[in-house]
Amino acid sequence: MYHLALSHTIELDHIQAQAAAGKRPRHVMWGLSQRLNATIHTPGTEPILRIDRLRSKLMGQPQNWALARRLAAELTSDDVIYCTDEDVGIPIATLCGMQPSPPKVAVFIHTGHRPRSRVALKLFRSAERVSLFVSNCRPQIEFLHDYLKLPDEQVFSLLEQTDTQFFTPGSALSYKPRPVIASVGLEKRDYRSLAAATADLDVDVKISGFSADVRPLARSFPKTLPDNMSRRFYEWTELVQLYRDADLVVVSLFPSQDTAGVTTLLEAMACHRPVIVTQTEGLADYLEMPGSL
Repeated sequence: MYHLALSHTIELDHIQAQAAAGKRPRHVMWGLSQRLNATIHTPGTEPILRIDRLRSKLMGQPQNWALARRLAAELTSDDVIYCTDEDVGIPIATLCGMQPSPPKVAVFIHTGHRPRSRVALKLFRSAERVSLFVSNCRPQIEFLHDYLKLPDEQVFSLLEQTDTQFFTPGSALSYKPRPVIASVGLEKRDYRSLAAATADLDVDVKISGFSADVRPLARSFPKTLPDNMSRRFYEWTELVQLYRDADLVVVSLFPSQDTAGVTTLLEAMACHRPVIVTQTEGLADYLEMPGSL
């Protein structure tokens, strides 16, 4: 049987209902669960023990280790489980790997190069217990090969995607006082540089810079936004319209070895908008075209 493990609770049924009504993009885990007839597991219902708290000091959250304990007792070699990130994947691979007949475990790695992840990958013998490592980023793929000495067949590159049924080209608002530069996201964003580059231009810079999952870096925003720059939360349908209104989408980033900025890049391209994006190591696979220098 197929299983999907998420590191936190996501109301996939609610998301799918909203997506069906055209109010937001579909969630990839919903689509994958339907295609594989997979059971979705999220932490939260299992009792948290002292050992879960101790293990979480090295990797993940206590509730992820509690979930891993339950799954280790339930899954067998007849099962395959895909974990959406290392925070839940390493605990599941660790505890399932201690069983006499463990399931096959695939783990998506976002930032394996972080000190905490590096220690956990070695300490919990992930190279032996994870059947397949997956990442959407060349530096992470190279890191896994080099750090864990993994063979090619144990690492898979899966490039990022977006919902091209929701993010689509469309008309801009009928009235725009002046050209619009749009920027979306918080992760490793350098909005200070964007502000400095556009403060004296006759444009409106509109930022959708709020997230439930990412805290902005203290250095991301200028202390005071320029008069032509605004920042607010955009609902999904408003976000699509922001892309359509934009004469240019800018993804200004700090140096990064992960795919920070890729979601905005793909959403803007799906809406057929021109994009300027910082060329980081993590975005190499998305910015380099065949035959380019």
